Amino acid sequence: MEFRAADIAAAVGGTLSGSDVVVDGAGFDSRLIRPGQLFVPVRGERDGHDYIDAACQGGAIATFSSRGAIDGLATIEVADVEIAFSVLGAHARDRLPNRVAGITGSVGKTSTKDLAAAILARRYVTTANEKSFNNELGVPLTLVNAATDSEVAIVEMGARGDGHISELCAITRPTVAIVTAIEIAHSEFMGGLDDIARAKGELVESLSADGVAILNADNPRVAAMALRTSARTITFGLSKGDVRASDIVIGDDLRAQFQLESEWGNAAVRLGVRGVHHVGNALAAASLALLWDVPMADVVDGLELAALSPWRMELHVAPSGARILNDAYNAGPASMEAALRSLAQLPASRHYAVLGPMAELGDQSAEAHAYVASVAKELDVHLIAVGTDGYRPTAQQTVSTIEEAVAALGSLDANDAVLVKGSRIAGLERVATALLAG
Repeated sequence: MEFRAADIAAAVGGTLSGSDVVVDGAGFDSRLIRPGQLFVPVRGERDGHDYIDAACQGGAIATFSSRGAIDGLATIEVADVEIAFSVLGAHARDRLPNRVAGITGSVGKTSTKDLAAAILARRYVTTANEKSFNNELGVPLTLVNAATDSEVAIVEMGARGDGHISELCAITRPTVAIVTAIEIAHSEFMGGLDDIARAKGELVESLSADGVAILNADNPRVAAMALRTSARTITFGLSKGDVRASDIVIGDDLRAQFQLESEWGNAAVRLGVRGVHHVGNALAAASLALLWDVPMADVVDGLELAALSPWRMELHVAPSGARILNDAYNAGPASMEAALRSLAQLPASRHYAVLGPMAELGDQSAEAHAYVASVAKELDVHLIAVGTDGYRPTAQQTVSTIEEAVAALGSLDANDAVLVKGSRIAGLERVATALLAG
């Protein structure tokens, strides 16, 4: 969106020094800033104020600052940059139409966001989070960078504890809430399943009476969230719900075909993304699109042509002929099991899983890693653990580095299929890159 610097200052309670320039969107990474943007110097491991000069060289024409005015640059002086940016996000939300969907859940929220955006873009000018930018910085960034003529917005929301979703909802004011699933994830910070459900359910509680909650009928804790709102409820599921999937068939390329059934009509669907676990995500995305009057034909085409954010169920063939399933973006017990079961469906005589640690599971870490190892054993998958002892004694090999993981796989050929997956800290996409490079 375009904003005058003076309007930003007024909206966030800051003071403008320098020219009243017109900025077009914002960014907080000086390496990725685009010409004409507002730079947001956030404080993390490093203080973004130290990178204002670099942002200017990248084309930023204005900046927030809590250190005083910057000579020669339009500066919006504020007491707290992060708070100011959140307020600017809420100001940007004021300029959007009243079709804003919030998406949360332990797993599937980014994929559901990607699928929904692919469908909605066939009918509307659509805004959605980039990648998984779903926190207190990513959500306002999504809104501030929305196209001026946006007609719908899909905002993924993450949480690391009670109150986080509520804070994001105060910025976003969603008219539709989508909850994908409640599973063990980030339990080091969020506690057990009931604690996670309480935190994620803040999205549903934020709805006004004329809003709509789209809930997973197959997940009991999500389905129970219908009691936490007076808004209309639409359910989706593989076996039950207002929007359902029947006659599911998985091809050798892991793409699912199914019959979509709903009050808006029925249709045959072939997903462009891989894995049976994405059928539920597709149903959630379809529910939103149908609610917002997207024709069923566009729903079908959008689901077939959709692409997910990077490193999610990417299937490639290496020069060796081996199939490489790169699902390395992140990992929790539920997504690990889903990926392993997808691996086992690939037509190969040998199946390998290169698995990194599942981070942020707290007291449940040992049990979760042991469970994933048991699934690998059940499926006769050769497990190579990278950087963790958690999968012992089931893991056939435990290594410390990317190079050792690649070496442990040995010589692969067309009879082999390899899954690469771990939490973000593991960076296991580098294993997939090495295998595909030959």
